[in-house]
Amino acid sequence: MPSSPSSSLISGFEMIAGGEDHPVIRVSGLRTRFGQQVVHDGVDFSVAKGEVMGLVGGSGTGKSVLLREIVGLMEPTEGRIEVLGRDTRQLSERERIALQARWGMLFQDGALFSSLTVLENIQVPLKEHTSLPRDLIEEIARVKVAMVGLGSEAGDKYPSQLSGGMRKRAGLARALAMDPEILFLDEPTAGLDPIGANAFDELIGNLQKSLGLTVVMVTHDLDSLYAICDRIAVLVDKKVVVGTIDDLLKQDHPWIHDYFHGPRGRAAGAARG
Repeated sequence: MPSSPSSSLISGFEMIAGGEDHPVIRVSGLRTRFGQQVVHDGVDFSVAKGEVMGLVGGSGTGKSVLLREIVGLMEPTEGRIEVLGRDTRQLSERERIALQARWGMLFQDGALFSSLTVLENIQVPLKEHTSLPRDLIEEIARVKVAMVGLGSEAGDKYPSQLSGGMRKRAGLARALAMDPEILFLDEPTAGLDPIGANAFDELIGNLQKSLGLTVVMVTHDLDSLYAICDRIAVLVDKKVVVGTIDDLLKQDHPWIHDYFHGPRGRAAGAARG
């Protein structure tokens, strides 16, 4: 019996999707089910140190679910997730907390505490995970504010006093508070106008290079994919296809083809030359 189009597509990408001897993140045989609904069924991919990996897919493919499973906010039905060499399902509570301190996450809405100022928000993980003196924690928070391109006056403001773009940057500053090795981003440019989105992409790219970060980014923004991603993981048919944009442009899977060759895809490609 001939293989299905989706199985041929997946097998054709095995060499592209894998190959890292010591990946920072490895997902193997992942299966996610909600009742009778199967969202992921045999998801396998890895992320290399220093790589920027985009994660895309159509509505209902479980992009944010997968991200939350990787960071331990949700439990997959089956499979193995390794982050920084540790199986996330085989950790004690103490080990889990220690591992989570090695990455930062920017949620789609910033997830800032509304009753705390920007500086106080940034200090939360430092107070939770370190025993640094208070004055040093405050100084680190101010450095992070500057690092994400916010003026010093933003540090004393509350989230409600900030624009959407400024809240994103404040959330990013908090995600960077612990000098993480990995940065997870969930729809970082959602709700931003094109100028703000481009500026945020540039900021992420500059931080990745200067800090040597590994970045995993859920996004629907084709401009972001073209601007900063080394590879892209596409969730289709409950599995994942991974490759560079050039690799994915050659694929004939209907969703992948329409996504990258549609009007928005062509515009994003043309903008990046």
